[in-house]
Amino acid sequence: MKDKQTLTIIVPVYNEIECLPHFYESMEEFLPLSPMPTQVLFIDDGSSDGSLDMISQICRENPLYSYLSFDKNYGLSTAIKAGIDQADSTYIGYIDSDLQTSPMDFLRFFEYLPAFQMVNGIRAKRQDTLVKKVSSKVANKFRRLMINDGIQDTCCPLKILNAEYARRIPFFDGMHRFLPALIQLQKGKVKQLPVQHFERYAGTAKYHLFNRLWGPLNDTFAFRWMRKRYISYQVAQQEIHKPQEHHEQV
Repeated sequence: MKDKQTLTIIVPVYNEIECLPHFYESMEEFLPLSPMPTQVLFIDDGSSDGSLDMISQICRENPLYSYLSFDKNYGLSTAIKAGIDQADSTYIGYIDSDLQTSPMDFLRFFEYLPAFQMVNGIRAKRQDTLVKKVSSKVANKFRRLMINDGIQDTCCPLKILNAEYARRIPFFDGMHRFLPALIQLQKGKVKQLPVQHFERYAGTAKYHLFNRLWGPLNDTFAFRWMRKRYISYQVAQQEIHKPQEHHEQV
């Protein structure tokens, strides 16, 4: 682990041009208050509405912001995976750009680090449509029944993860729905905290009733299959000679 603790906040973006200016304002309020050096990493997931141009402008004007852009839309799991691959920090945060959660709530997360390997938000008072509330409730209840992870709101878009644990996560399409459980799979501890939740500021949701229910249900069975076959080990003792050390002795 790095001597100086740092944080990279991953922000997946897919056609959120209406939200981005206000998201930037909100993040600018948070960054000076962060107790550790923090950078923001946008992941443009193949936007077609001009979001990439706005992200590029933000990153040119502010060195605390970076981005990478996909050649097409790959989905949220791939965006998070790419962000984790790119981030070079002690901790990795995640927030959506739709302003339904606030980066200011990250400030409450820090006191639980490093005792917990992940801090996960709980949208206690969700400001969503009835369809979103019901489908999320059904999916969460089914997931807890099938995998018994004890996580109340696994898809809450406000998280901080220990980067070492994040990089060991076995990734698959749909894995964003199981990030807390995937940390637990590594014997990591997850802290859950209530966070603010707001109505969508602008734009439209990228999920509908079918993929809000069928996707989570289908992915739960995939997770159960993967968990049974997950490889985990601890090294008790080792003696490894590097090739260059051998050559120096010859």
